Amino acid sequence: MSSNNLIELNDISKKYTLKGYFHNSIREDISNIFKKPQIDSLGTNEFWALKNINLNVKEGECVGLYGPNGSGKTTILKIIASVTYATKGEVTVKGRVAPLIAVGAGFHKDLTGRENIFMNGAIIGMKISEIKDNFDSIIEFAELQKFVDMPIKRYSSGMRVRLGFSIAIHSKAEILLIDEILAVGDKSFRNKCSDKLRELVRSDKTIVMVSHDINRMKEITNRIIYIEKGQFVS
Repeated sequence: MSSNNLIELNDISKKYTLKGYFHNSIREDISNIFKKPQIDSLGTNEFWALKNINLNVKEGECVGLYGPNGSGKTTILKIIASVTYATKGEVTVKGRVAPLIAVGAGFHKDLTGRENIFMNGAIIGMKISEIKDNFDSIIEFAELQKFVDMPIKRYSSGMRVRLGFSIAIHSKAEILLIDEILAVGDKSFRNKCSDKLRELVRSDKTIVMVSHDINRMKEITNRIIYIEKGQFVS
C-alpha cells in the first residue's frame, strides 16, 4: 500500500443473488456444498454489482462517486466500511472509518437523541470522553436542541440524517463515508454540510461521498468518478 493512500481497492468485484431467489430443492443445496466456488462466473440468478473496480484515495482527498441508481456507488462505500465484503479483489483501509451510509443506521428507535449520540458515537469508535466533550456541538450542528430528549422513532428521516452526519463529523475518524447527505434537509442545512465538508478536507480528513448533485460535488471534491453498471467509466 502506498504510504499516502488511506484507501486502496484493487480489482474489486462484488456479486449478489437476485432478491427472492431460492434453490429449487434440498438436493441442490447439498450438491452446492461440495462444488468449488465459481468466483469469476455467475451462478443462477446472480449478478455483478461491481466489476473490476480499482480506486486509490490519498490522505486529505475528497472523492465523489456519481452515477445512476443501482450503479454500485453505495456498494463501494459498504465495502470500504466492511459492512459487506468483496467477492474478489483486495481491499486495504488505513485508519478509522465513520460511515454515514443508511438513514438511521446505528440508531435505536426507542432511545432518545441523547442516548443515541452515545451509542452511535461508540459504534464509530468515539470514546465516552470524546462524545461528552463534543455533545453540545453535535446537537447544535444538527439543529436538534429542542428534540434531544425525544425518542428517535419520532424523528423525521431528515432529522436522523442530520444527527448521524453531525456525530460522524465530530469523530476523530480519518475516513468519512457519506451517501446522499447533500440531498437531505433544507437548502441552508445542505449549504452548512457543504461548508463543513470543505473545512474537513482542508484539515486532511479523507472523504468518499456519493451524491446525485454533480454541481455541489464539484464544489467539494478533488475529483469525481462516474460509475455505471458496476464499473468505472472514464
